[in-house]
Amino acid sequence: MTLVATPLESAVPVGAVAAPDSVLDWSSSAVPGRIVADERVASNASWSAVVAAGNVLTIVDVGGNQSADFLVYDAHDTAHRYSAPDTLVAQGNAYLREGSVLLSNESLPLMTVVVNEIDRQDTIGGACSKESNTLRYGHHVAFQHACRENFLTEAAVHGLGARDLVSNINWFMNVPIEADGSLGIVDGMSAPGKRVALRAERDVLVIVSNCPQMNNPCNDFNPTPLRVITVEPREAAGTEEAPR
Repeated sequence: MTLVATPLESAVPVGAVAAPDSVLDWSSSAVPGRIVADERVASNASWSAVVAAGNVLTIVDVGGNQSADFLVYDAHDTAHRYSAPDTLVAQGNAYLREGSVLLSNESLPLMTVVVNEIDRQDTIGGACSKESNTLRYGHHVAFQHACRENFLTEAAVHGLGARDLVSNINWFMNVPIEADGSLGIVDGMSAPGKRVALRAERDVLVIVSNCPQMNNPCNDFNPTPLRVITVEPREAAGTEEAPR
């Protein structure tokens, strides 16, 4: 007797990319300076880099309402990594805004938000994973790519693994906290070309997942690219080069 496997059907496309008519605004660095690096992060892809102390990293929401899941570590001692609890307790606020200092698990400053072009940024919504997708949306989505896989892929490049993944930041994702303490992932408040910029307070390793989620509104059901630009700030900015 021959058994034939029946493929699971899903209404959610795998490896979804931006719709052809998507409005894309690649914008520019939010802080003037000498360009150190300028890259595009494709829909669903991951990215990482070391940002030197004093340099500023700008993340551009190219298509609008595209969640950029974000982790940051001390580049010379990755045991010091971003801590959402330490950061929120220190600032006395559940959201990240301009002036927020991203603290490590030892309360060391890693990066500071120097420009923020949307009302608030989330650091409690967490990252999607195959496991959480299956729990929330059903077993038919178990094969879909997720931010945890992106984080693991990029972390491995730097000798890190699953035990090094911690609570992350979700730039451009709208996670309102209601009066009763509940929260949800709802339609975004960003737009094409909106930016967040962070100054490195020490040499830091940054890992970004351009979120592939297609089961809730965190990406407007339309995964779009990101642009990441690192500059060395100075009074007279040099001419920007086109992103690679």
